[in-house]
Amino acid sequence: MVQIGFKSNRGVVRENNEDACFVIPGSDVYMVADGVGGNSSGEVASRTAVEKIAGFVNDNDIRECMTAEAIFGFLGDAVGVANREIYEMGKDNPRYRGMATTVVIAYLFRGEGYIANVGDSRAYVYRDGAMSRITKDHTYVNELIDKGVITEDEAESHRQKNVITKALGAEPSIAPDFYKLPLHSGDILLLCTDGLYGEVGEKRILQVLEERKTMNETCSDLVEMAIQAGGRDNITVVCVRI
Repeated sequence: MVQIGFKSNRGVVRENNEDACFVIPGSDVYMVADGVGGNSSGEVASRTAVEKIAGFVNDNDIRECMTAEAIFGFLGDAVGVANREIYEMGKDNPRYRGMATTVVIAYLFRGEGYIANVGDSRAYVYRDGAMSRITKDHTYVNELIDKGVITEDEAESHRQKNVITKALGAEPSIAPDFYKLPLHSGDILLLCTDGLYGEVGEKRILQVLEERKTMNETCSDLVEMAIQAGGRDNITVVCVRI
């Protein structure tokens, strides 16, 4: 059994919400996307991503995948379908040219969490009073961190910290990163866009998760906290308690 909550808000500064989320409780699949592009095309990209991935999940039975390799192959195929759709839309329609989106997907199966991500939307797990980040951002500053050029603290204030290096729709094909982790009773799986962690930071997110409210209340509190901190970006959160 799981308890699910989700919330999305355009924030204080942005005129529209280019984030999207989708939950499929019957298949235990959850996702968050953060679109980029002018003329509201980021909004189109993020919604196309979650709709195409959800359609793939609904048309194909992920529960038939019995191994991690099969599950990640399934999620990779779903992301591929969405990527091709967004890429072709951008190529065929000048209004959508250059649009792209992040996506982070979680699938829960037999006590394990299977995560796929592209871009800088994140997955975290909260367990026993501590929170750990599961995913790795596909960003320019993260590449600098990996190469030892800058520290994580320096990355927080880097002028190019929001430059993503991988996104759905940017190239004809895409390869997500995959992660697998055990999940225990009481764990909370958190999926979010950078509008959350970029405003409030992980320590304050942890404080909210520790309050042990319902998942809808938790999502609402996280979004409100990001708004109160400035709300300079769209904010989207999905929380799943095991």
